[in-house]
Amino acid sequence: MVEITNFRQGAVLNHNHGCESNNALRVTIEGISSSGYPVYVNGVKAEMDGQHFEAEIDLTAKINVVKATSTTPYGTFSQELTLVWDKKSFKRYSCYIDDHSFLFTDLAKDRPRSAFDHFYLAGLKQIHDKYGLKVTLNTFYHNDHHDFELKDMPDIWRSEFMDNADWLKFSFHSYGEFPDRPYLETTAEEFGRDWDLVQNEIYRFAGEAAYIPPVVIHWANIHPVAAQEMIRRGTRCYSTSMRARVMGGPSLADRQKGGNMTTVQARSASGEDKACDTEALSMHYGFADESNYLKKHGVYYDAGLGLFFFGPCGKLGGCCCNLVPLADVPQRINSMLEGADKVGTEVFNYASHEQYTFPYYPNYLPDHMERIETAARCLVEGGCKAVFMNDGLMGNMAWEE
Repeated sequence: MVEITNFRQGAVLNHNHGCESNNALRVTIEGISSSGYPVYVNGVKAEMDGQHFEAEIDLTAKINVVKATSTTPYGTFSQELTLVWDKKSFKRYSCYIDDHSFLFTDLAKDRPRSAFDHFYLAGLKQIHDKYGLKVTLNTFYHNDHHDFELKDMPDIWRSEFMDNADWLKFSFHSYGEFPDRPYLETTAEEFGRDWDLVQNEIYRFAGEAAYIPPVVIHWANIHPVAAQEMIRRGTRCYSTSMRARVMGGPSLADRQKGGNMTTVQARSASGEDKACDTEALSMHYGFADESNYLKKHGVYYDAGLGLFFFGPCGKLGGCCCNLVPLADVPQRINSMLEGADKVGTEVFNYASHEQYTFPYYPNYLPDHMERIETAARCLVEGGCKAVFMNDGLMGNMAWEE
């Protein structure tokens, strides 16, 4: 048997993992040849040390196939991996905010002279002006808390949204907030219908330049036919996983009636809200290889799907601002940065949910916008630049230049 041990299938590699030139990323491939017979890696003869092998090869394309082969008296054994070259990589982060319907409801009702006179957009613009924030507002068609549909959003601020499309974009999220996990049981036609409802309205009131394909669907968990349709429609990367899985956060009752957010945040921080009591339950409900890899490396490429997955990197997990108290936001972001430094990752993300910014929401958080700003500030202070994750290679446009 031949096994490459220092890189996983779909590993995303950059200048931190090898020697980068204009034409290639030279990396060292290490592994085990259980027979002890010589190994060739993409035709390069590896140095052998007992069963251990090591070879330097050049990655010259965005997506590279690496093959380690050993010929023995019992036959030829080999392994292939797909490795990604994140050419001219730089530290970068994306931010998306889910569940938008309150903003559009307010704008339609109040009709301010400028859309950015609304406190929510004014707050986001202030963060952009101070720290260069780029943000995607994931959008519902229907407001399940008030009688409003996206078709009733005026288009009188279209030119404003087009002028700000370099940092502010809108995307499809779901038809509405309820039910939870709306696309675990669906058809491609139903999913596409809801997507078109939202996308067409965004085009109408904000312009095509202000739209971007989503990197997460409401509750993240979606049926395979929805995943296939999402990829067909232009999604290049996705948050964590498309599978049904155990998730934390406020319960349905907490969100509908107004729960104790201090308690909700404490449960989230401790992991209590999605903990399994036994290792057997944890193995049954978890997908250890993928989740553990994302916790350490933050990103990988699924060659079969042609899709990048990204997730929280670092011991403390990710930063969903409505679940992380303001005082803890810097610690969360710094944990992500420190964890990534150890493995060379340069891709980050943080998120939140719109409704917690609005005083009339039962679970209103008065400091919610400050949490979003603090996360952006900490990432910029950590050397990161804001990007849209669905652009290029997770916000890196070097392969498109």
